Amino acid sequence: MKTIAATYLTQRAPSAALRRFAWGVLVYFIATILWGAVVRATGSGAGCGDHWPLCNGTVLQHSPSVETIIEFTHRVTAAIDLICVALLLVWSWRSTAPGHLARWAAGTAVFLTLTEGLLGALLVKLGLTAGSHSPLRAPMEALHLSNTLLLVAALAMAAHLLSRTQGYLWRDIRMSAPVGTTIGMIAVMIVGVTGSLAALGDTLFPASSLNESLHQDFSSHIVGESSWLLRWRWTHPTIAVLASIFLIWLLIRAARRNGPWDNRKLSALVIALLAAQYVLGVADVWLLAPVWMQVIHLLGADALWTALVVLTARLTLLPARPQFAVHDVRQELRNSAATVSTRH
Repeated sequence: MKTIAATYLTQRAPSAALRRFAWGVLVYFIATILWGAVVRATGSGAGCGDHWPLCNGTVLQHSPSVETIIEFTHRVTAAIDLICVALLLVWSWRSTAPGHLARWAAGTAVFLTLTEGLLGALLVKLGLTAGSHSPLRAPMEALHLSNTLLLVAALAMAAHLLSRTQGYLWRDIRMSAPVGTTIGMIAVMIVGVTGSLAALGDTLFPASSLNESLHQDFSSHIVGESSWLLRWRWTHPTIAVLASIFLIWLLIRAARRNGPWDNRKLSALVIALLAAQYVLGVADVWLLAPVWMQVIHLLGADALWTALVVLTARLTLLPARPQFAVHDVRQELRNSAATVSTRH
């Protein structure tokens, strides 16, 4: 009986090692994203030619160029990420109870990791890398980044749900304001996508001064394939300001709600990251978007997105039976096991 109880306890309470691994996979994937930004900003996307998944048709590179090293490293880190996400799914499935939301989040992460690789392969095979000015490049880049943001969200949800001690089963949750939350998160995603396109414009059409950059954004004399991408850059800060309305609404909800979690620290982190993003955005424009600043700005964006996903999950996926908030799941299971043992 004790063995059965212990097994049941393990299923209901994921181990600390699994929780740490889930957060570690998320951090590793964000690092992979940042290296991908280096690939784009340095024009190294064609470092492996039009071959995929091999690099220049081989596995081992002989006398590779700097661009090849950068692109090949990105592919290797992406392959490791797929292995980590697959391991997260298997481990979560074996260590959680049926209906655990973390299973679905990890499964979604595996699917999005596969589509991430597919979109990356299409960018390479279609020649939409390095200095390509193809009209297909911007839409494909936007689709790729949208998939990336969804993957970050899935990994953040998996890690958060594995860390919960209540409200982690389908039958034990209730939804709060799902429509408004969904619209708001889509708006934040659009901010990320426009930021990616703005960075692409900075890479393909670099300006030598701030005045020249502003002239590119608003001049009516610029025509041809570059015109819309250059003028797109000003939409990023504009949409970012509009998306802040959702963030204000979300933070007000976090301050007013008397739920099972104390969201004050997480809300303060969101505010700090949002303020940092505005500062980094201004610095990015002022410094004419150097590679290192683009990477830092993207790191801030990924951190803000992760914090928003977790805060939104706390406010939207609530325990259906709030009275469980005062109990510890592990203690409940121990008490149940002790009761069963006494009866027998």
